[in-house]
Amino acid sequence: MLLAAPILQTTLDNRRPDRQGKVRDIYDFGDRLIIVATDRISAFDYVLGSGIPDKGKVLAQISAFWFDWTRAIVANHVVSTDPARYPVEARGSADVLRGRSMLVTRTEPLPIECVARGYLSGSGWKDYQATGKVCGIRLPAGLRESDRLPAPIFTPATKAQSGHDINISEMEAAALVGPPVLDRVRDLTLRLYAEGAAHAESRGIIVADTKFEFGLLPAGEHNHRSLEERVILIDEVLTPDSSRFWPRDGYAPGSAQPSFDKQFVRDYLERIHWNKQPPVPSLPDEVVARTREKYVEAYQRLTGRALA
Repeated sequence: MLLAAPILQTTLDNRRPDRQGKVRDIYDFGDRLIIVATDRISAFDYVLGSGIPDKGKVLAQISAFWFDWTRAIVANHVVSTDPARYPVEARGSADVLRGRSMLVTRTEPLPIECVARGYLSGSGWKDYQATGKVCGIRLPAGLRESDRLPAPIFTPATKAQSGHDINISEMEAAALVGPPVLDRVRDLTLRLYAEGAAHAESRGIIVADTKFEFGLLPAGEHNHRSLEERVILIDEVLTPDSSRFWPRDGYAPGSAQPSFDKQFVRDYLERIHWNKQPPVPSLPDEVVARTREKYVEAYQRLTGRALA
């Protein structure tokens, strides 16, 4: 299969992004932003030299699916995913933007990641092995790696500008956002996870854990609302990059599970003994192709649609 060249960098009519993350390019239009999901891929905290074709489309379109799905639970920042409705300065770049971008309302992002864990994996498994707890939450003895938890748990984290996010206690999170807002996002995180995990499981995907981001609508026109009422869902939702997706039909607790995200990439980087320091390696065509297949499969399973 001949893959199209990945989109690693975007411009809008020769305008460079105002901000860039590991994957996303962000363009500032005052009270609105355009967020573009590129095909960049990161591993071990570095953006790699190769992209994954269509990865940005998968992330943007899965998020759009979930933003629409969860509107009954919480409002979100999406204004439109149709480039014809974007600011006039961006419409000349519609071919690049279509399918991999969204116009969103500017918010004040909360300074915490809101993580829901339904299974014992990743840093949670390491924490449990050492302490019998995950992020300070005591769990039953004798759990195995990848076991389903008795009930999903909320484990906030700080947002790291580089490197890994740092798990924090609810008390520390409350100090950052205030107790009423923390109560609100804890409730929303667990409700969103329950809703998303149930749908995903019906489509053959286990959502082991995921992280959500929330923002505050600006004061002024929303002054009549309490602080917690100004909380809305932002960023991305239940994607392979923000979640741990496992195929349900192969689930076997007691060890790490295969995943729908960067497994082939991580396995390759471990196999070549990369020291996880610059210079970053590029990926062979086979790894790129197999990784793309997993991202696209996750999208098709979750949404029941072909990737646009």
